[in-house]
Amino acid sequence: MLPIKPHLVYLPLFISCLFGCQQMETPSDFQMPGDYIIAGFFSIHSIYNEVRFKPEVTLCERSESFNGHGYHLFQAMRYAIEEINNSSSLLPNITLGYELYDSCSKSANLYAALSVISQPRSNHIKVPETFFNYYPKAVAVIGPDSTDMTSLSASLLSTFLIPQISYETTSVMFSNKENYPSFLRTIPSDKHQVQMIMVLLKTFGWSWISVIGSDNDYGSQGLQMLEDLTTEQEICIAYKDFVPVSAEADDDTMKNMMLSLKESGAQVVVVFCDKRTAHIFFKAVVLRNVTDKVWLATEAWSLSTYITQVPGISRIGTVIGVAIQQRQVLGIKEFEEAYTQAKKTSNPSVNPAQDGDDQICNQQLSFMMEIDSELSESSMNAAYNVYTAVYAVAHGLHQLLGCPSGVCNASRIYPWQLLEEIKKVNFMLHGNPVSFDENGDPVTGYDFVTWDWNGPNWTFKIIGASTQYPVHLHIDVTKIRWHRGENQVPPSVCSEECPAGEARRILGLHHCCFECVRCAAGTFLNSSNQYTCQPCGKEEWSPAGSQTCFSRTVEFLAWNHPVSVVLIGANTLLLLLLAGVAGLFARHLDTPVVRSAGGRMCFLMLGSLAGAGCSPYCFLGEPTALTCLLRQTVFALGFAAFLSCLTVRSFQLLFIFKLSAKMPTFYHSWVQNHGPRTFVVVSSSLQLLICIIWLVAWTPVPTKEYKHFPELVMLECSQGSSPGFILSNIYTVLLSVSCFTSSYVGKDLPENYNEAKCITFSLLLYFVSWIGLTTTTAVYHGKYLPAINALVIMSSLSGVFSGYFLPKCYVILCRPDLNTTEYFQASIQDYTQRCSSP
Repeated sequence: MLPIKPHLVYLPLFISCLFGCQQMETPSDFQMPGDYIIAGFFSIHSIYNEVRFKPEVTLCERSESFNGHGYHLFQAMRYAIEEINNSSSLLPNITLGYELYDSCSKSANLYAALSVISQPRSNHIKVPETFFNYYPKAVAVIGPDSTDMTSLSASLLSTFLIPQISYETTSVMFSNKENYPSFLRTIPSDKHQVQMIMVLLKTFGWSWISVIGSDNDYGSQGLQMLEDLTTEQEICIAYKDFVPVSAEADDDTMKNMMLSLKESGAQVVVVFCDKRTAHIFFKAVVLRNVTDKVWLATEAWSLSTYITQVPGISRIGTVIGVAIQQRQVLGIKEFEEAYTQAKKTSNPSVNPAQDGDDQICNQQLSFMMEIDSELSESSMNAAYNVYTAVYAVAHGLHQLLGCPSGVCNASRIYPWQLLEEIKKVNFMLHGNPVSFDENGDPVTGYDFVTWDWNGPNWTFKIIGASTQYPVHLHIDVTKIRWHRGENQVPPSVCSEECPAGEARRILGLHHCCFECVRCAAGTFLNSSNQYTCQPCGKEEWSPAGSQTCFSRTVEFLAWNHPVSVVLIGANTLLLLLLAGVAGLFARHLDTPVVRSAGGRMCFLMLGSLAGAGCSPYCFLGEPTALTCLLRQTVFALGFAAFLSCLTVRSFQLLFIFKLSAKMPTFYHSWVQNHGPRTFVVVSSSLQLLICIIWLVAWTPVPTKEYKHFPELVMLECSQGSSPGFILSNIYTVLLSVSCFTSSYVGKDLPENYNEAKCITFSLLLYFVSWIGLTTTTAVYHGKYLPAINALVIMSSLSGVFSGYFLPKCYVILCRPDLNTTEYFQASIQDYTQRCSSP
């Protein structure tokens, strides 16, 4: 509020010379004395384009047309005050008076506001330093009916903290209590109306719309709120425009607007206009044949017969509107009929106005031929809002004057005191609750209506209702008669919804225009984000085009799996055979066959194979830290020890039969220094050192593999192809090659000492098995890979076991005649003779 100097400022108002524009018939029609005066602003006449050439109030009786709607509201206020004055429970022993003004134009509305804030029995406005003790002519104001009119009067009345309750102004700007601290209303604000329109759009799936507004505060603010909410609700505005104040249905502006509406492709149009602008707009719609659309109406024109009277409007499509919840002012029709009948009976004459300084304009404005306008649903709703506003003021006065005690304390009150009480009112009016929220807005909802045409006859149907706190909407779709065939809901989208599992890729500027892209495997389309395929978690998977992720199945070769059972059985049988051969060799330890096979070294060889044979068990079941450490290293150590024994045995036979005579000193040193034992220990120790480095530097640990199977988590051991593993295999291969070389060089030794064929077969099976494992590992990564590893190890062990030990067992068990000293000596003599013959 602007600072005002302490001295008084007097604004003389020549109300007497202008008062005739605000009075009708007799002074009692527009004025009635009382203990407390309530002012009312009503557009009884309409002036759409006010042109003024000098600063004077427009004469309302010279206006373009009589406004039957405003007349009904004028009578509703008179009726409410008469009803309250006749009540014994509300404001007993208090009489309410009124001053009613015809706010047919902005100048008339401004005049009415200045008249209200003037002091009683005075035509002056005194502007003091503080307004808390200012006493104006009226304690409260009801009205006016539009945003433009209200912005003028509310600015003045809020300055003096005079309560103003509007019955039709819906602009959200008046909810700002910093700018309009004394403004209240009995009609919901546009904020709630826009919210309901958005809920309606979402209910029917309309995301591609056009919006048209009137070129004033009502239209611009409404469309701005609508735009703000469409962004949040993923609804796009294909076309937006305003109907100019000076527009005509057949001018170029409206023609271009109609062409743009057709080209937008939107089948739903939100028309946020006042009645006059909506009338011009729909005349242009009919003229340009813009049909086959759904028109969403605001409460300003959804029930207006002024719009339904546009010729040809029944062909435009389907109209669905937001309307104030239907309320009835009981007895208002009878009150108006009695008033009209009384005026027609009296039939007063019309005398011309007198000129002079105290000019009194004609107080007997005869419009008896015009006031028989029918009370429509729209007028009845607005009349109820006026009726409610008057009762809200009365209840505020009732509390302020101490009337609940039974007797009202009639005393001077100030508008700001009444304002505080009105904000707190909470009462029932004919079964309907009346109260205001912190912004001065009513706590109420809306009805939703549809226009129903039956030939030339028009009516409307209530198809649903909404609540404000919380926002909730219920629509009975079966009551809507759609303009399309088969009574189907017309779609209004830029792009059809994507199938499940397909994301939107925006095309152009609007997010409602898009193409559909299928989500790749391993991603999913989150319902909260239709534009991005979200990756699944590490423990999840999804097929292509999925809307959710699934938990991966943990895979490993369990102990009770049939493959595992077979492997366990086969490997156990191999170990039993090794134990059986060890027992057989122990029993025939001193026989030539056992001694030629290595004697006691055979037990080391069999033990090494048995130790390596424990490795397959580590490949079965869920991998653990211990089994990951043992599964490869146990085989590498055992097999290296076996190959070391086999190599040194082949080398020793070669040395005895071929090199001992040529290198006696070396042979003597070899024997004295336990060459075979030393070689086996050193060779095995070297493999042990490699394994220790392997386990320390590249420790195999249980790990989860996610890459090869999207729906599975493979449990395996890490570092399957680590440098340590490769180095260990290289060393094993070197021992194999050394063993093969030694046996091949001694291929011409005596038959009983010649192992070339058996060793070649055994090592060939070993090489083929591991080459097969390497190839399989490169192309297969399933849960049976551990079983393949175990099978390769068993194949390698079975090969060297069968190639080296089974022929000896055959001789011991089946050919004892070959297991004699004489037979071996004969074989040696035969070899000696062959070597000595030229």
